[in-house]
Amino acid sequence: MALFRPQLERFLSTKLHFCHSSTRTPTKNFFFATRPRSQCSAIAIDAPSSLTDVAGIRWGSTSLQGPREEMEDDIVIRSDDLEGFSFAAVFDGHAGFSSVKFLRDELYKECVAALQGGLLLNGKDFNAIRKALEEAFESVDAKLLDWLEKDGEQDQSGSTATAMFIGNEKLVISHIGDTSVVLSRSGKMEVLTDAHRPYGSNKISLQEIRRVREAGGWIVNGRICGDIAVSRAFGDMRFKTKKNEMLENGVKEGRWSEKFSSRVQFNGDLVIASPEVYQIALESDAEFVILASDGLWDYMNSSDAAVFVRNQLRKHGDVQLACEELARTAIDRRTQDNVSIIIADLGRTDWQNLPLQKQNVVYELGQAFATIGIVAVGIWMSSLFSS
Repeated sequence: MALFRPQLERFLSTKLHFCHSSTRTPTKNFFFATRPRSQCSAIAIDAPSSLTDVAGIRWGSTSLQGPREEMEDDIVIRSDDLEGFSFAAVFDGHAGFSSVKFLRDELYKECVAALQGGLLLNGKDFNAIRKALEEAFESVDAKLLDWLEKDGEQDQSGSTATAMFIGNEKLVISHIGDTSVVLSRSGKMEVLTDAHRPYGSNKISLQEIRRVREAGGWIVNGRICGDIAVSRAFGDMRFKTKKNEMLENGVKEGRWSEKFSSRVQFNGDLVIASPEVYQIALESDAEFVILASDGLWDYMNSSDAAVFVRNQLRKHGDVQLACEELARTAIDRRTQDNVSIIIADLGRTDWQNLPLQKQNVVYELGQAFATIGIVAVGIWMSSLFSS
C-alpha cells in the first residue's frame, strides 16, 4: 500500500490555496489583466459567469503569481476589429515586467494592422496570414528593443508570447517561447505548439540548438550562454542588439575568460522573435482550447489538463470556474512559476449531457499495482537465487 499512497494522496487531497483577486478592467469588447499586488493572485472576470464574445465563444482566464517574488505574466483577450475573430494571448515575462507591459497593447495593434483588420483571417491564403504575423511580431520586437533602449530601467527584460485568433471555422496561432496551446476534440487532446527551448532531443529543440550555435552562441545546462532557457522571445537585448556588451560583461563577472570571449564571433541574434504560425480547422468535434504558460505545463501534462477541464465543464458548465480550478491544481502540484491560463469554450458542446471522462487515477493506480507486482517478483527471484 505504501507504494501507491502518493498517487492516492495526490488525487484525494482537499488542500486549498486561498488567493487574493486582482482586478480586470473591461473596455468595449476587450479586457486585459492588471498586475496582482499579492504573492498569490487570481484574476477573475467581473461577472458571475464566463464572458461570451460575439462569436459565441465563452472565455475563462486566470493568472496566479505562485511562489515567485514577482508577477511577470499577463493575459489579453479581445474581440474587436478582427472581422468575426477573437484574439487571446499569454505573455510570460522574465527579468522584469517592462517587456510585457509594452507588448500587451502593441502586439494586438500590430497584428490587427498586419492582418488588414481581420480580412486576411477570413481569406484562404494561409501564406499571407503567416507572412503578416511574422512581420507583425518582428516589427513589434524592433519597437520594443528601441523602447527598452530609451527606457533603460529594465533593458534585460523579455517575454515569450503565444497569440491565437479564433473564428467559427478555424484557429490561427502565432507562437514564440514555451507557452503551449491544447485543443480538445471530443475528448481527444491535440498539442498545437512546440516549445522553443535550447535543450531536448525533439525536432524543434534540435533546430533551435543548431540555430543558436550557427549564430555564434553556446549552450550551457540548457541555457543560451548559460543564461536564458528559451530561444525565441521578445526583448532580451543582450542576445540581440547588445551581444558584444553581454560578452564583455561575462568576462568582467568571471562567467567566462577573455580568451574564450576573443574566439566568439556572432553571426546573428541568439534569441529571435520570429514566430511559428499554425492554422487549425475547427470542426464540429472541437470543444475547447487551453492556452497556458509553462507554469501549468511543467507540472501537468496536456492530457491531464484537458480531462480536468472537460470534467469541470461537465459538472457546472462555467469555463471561468474551470480555469481557476485548473490554476489552483498547478499550485497544488507545487509549480515554481507564475501560472497564466486562458480557456476558450467554443460553444459547441452540450456539457450537461456529456458523460464524465475517467481521470488518470485509475491508470496511475494500475501502474502502482503493476509496480507492486514487479517488486514482488524481484524479491521472489532474489530469494530464489540466494537459496
